[in-house]
Amino acid sequence: MRPITRTHRPKAGTEPVDLRSDTITVPTQQMRSAMAKAEVGDDVLDHDPTMRALEERVAALIGTAAALWTPSGSMGNIIALMAHLDRGDEFLAPAGAHVLEAELGTAAWLAGGMPRALEHDAGPGKVSPDAVRRAASTTGPYYNLRTKLLCLENTHNAAGGTITAPDEHAAVAAAARAAGLAVHLDGARIWHAAVALGVPPAVLTVGVDTLQVCLSKGLGAPVGSVVAGSAEFVAEARRLRKMLGGGVRQGGVLAAAGLVALDRIDRLAEDHARAARLADGLHERGWQVQRPQTNIVLVTVADIAGTLRRFDDAGVRASAIAGKVRLVTHADLTEADITAALDRIGPIERPRDGVSRMRPARR
Repeated sequence: MRPITRTHRPKAGTEPVDLRSDTITVPTQQMRSAMAKAEVGDDVLDHDPTMRALEERVAALIGTAAALWTPSGSMGNIIALMAHLDRGDEFLAPAGAHVLEAELGTAAWLAGGMPRALEHDAGPGKVSPDAVRRAASTTGPYYNLRTKLLCLENTHNAAGGTITAPDEHAAVAAAARAAGLAVHLDGARIWHAAVALGVPPAVLTVGVDTLQVCLSKGLGAPVGSVVAGSAEFVAEARRLRKMLGGGVRQGGVLAAAGLVALDRIDRLAEDHARAARLADGLHERGWQVQRPQTNIVLVTVADIAGTLRRFDDAGVRASAIAGKVRLVTHADLTEADITAALDRIGPIERPRDGVSRMRPARR
């Protein structure tokens, strides 16, 4: 049975409130100006000067020796996995991790790794040191899988933007390294975790061999991520990026936007506050909502496809993830947008038959 029966469409000319993802942000005028004025060079031949400046700045922020710009976070992750894994090696990751669910199987296809999902035994999106130690055990005959790598994710997207705190992260990374595993961190939204906790990003990267951070999403650059680690890793990563078709020429045009994006880290607190307000408003209206730790709100419904259609009819765009409806706040939203979204979604009625229905908001 579908949980929602009807909604009102928004008035003609009313723009939808787009909460599908923070990837929909558009570059600011400051970014566009910086891109137009960027000092550039052939990054494949001579290392573009603006690209170099961006990479050095990111490395300093996240506490690594070196860094390399990549066109996407998925490319950054697969570069790291290709560097860490030989064909047939097993790698571990929390269930629902981006490297398991949202990168088209490249971990197996290109890196040759056998993925193993670990249950969230330490909270949503998190695994315990004991779970890592058990999974990393290598006792057994020669034909058993060799476990070589642990992939962590902070914040964990599919769990609802949940945060792994510094002490939790350090303990898990230490357990992995003691078991002989390398550690890769998918830190696409590590900036959100750092802002929510009030700590420098480098505090959240202790004990990792490699990591990837995103410059788009919450920071709002039009394109780009950075993969980072030791100088030796980054030298190999540059080679792997070229193998994957990710070499760029005058990349400073894109790096310039990334440098501006790094100046916007502190404003992520606004996204967190708006996500909390959105979640509170939905809860007050009867929706089953997970309290957000950062900028991702998850809503549990019986009929995801029907709910998404009816939200869209009401003028609110959303997405689905991990069996829930996902609403993501971002830089291009205002307080008025959150109010509009709540008004358009409206309350849930709870009739005698026990089936929840969305009541049309008054317009």
